[in-house]
Amino acid sequence: MRGELGYSLDANVLLHASNLRSPWHREATEFLKRCTEADEILWLAWPTVMAYLRISTHPSIFSTPLHPAEAEENIGTLLDLPQVRLLSEDHRFWWTYRSVTSESTARGNLVPDTHLAALLLCHGVKTLYTKDRDFQRFGFLEVREPF
Repeated sequence: MRGELGYSLDANVLLHASNLRSPWHREATEFLKRCTEADEILWLAWPTVMAYLRISTHPSIFSTPLHPAEAEENIGTLLDLPQVRLLSEDHRFWWTYRSVTSESTARGNLVPDTHLAALLLCHGVKTLYTKDRDFQRFGFLEVREPF
């Protein structure tokens, strides 16, 4: 796994694709379609999956929340693709996270971003597609605008 080429997505990419009212819905859907048709490995991190499930089904966040089964099916569709892999924490994660936080303080809403960044660093995934500019604080990531 470590060192393989590929990229990852932040949850906001998946959320924009699922939210019909998002100003980026069409672009996000087209971007995800390109991802599903590409051969390059898409590393989907557990924190991204859980954030998507939490936010897309939450009636106070999503104006028209997804039914949990629909949100789970969306993730399952991605995971069924041969080029999609899951990333999870391993024995190195805590020390990697601490190393990242020694260079960039994580508190409040930045903790989940730091979690994802440290997880990507642990596995050698350098490219992250996101609408969240906060990820630019991590110099080891190549942060790309997805649409």
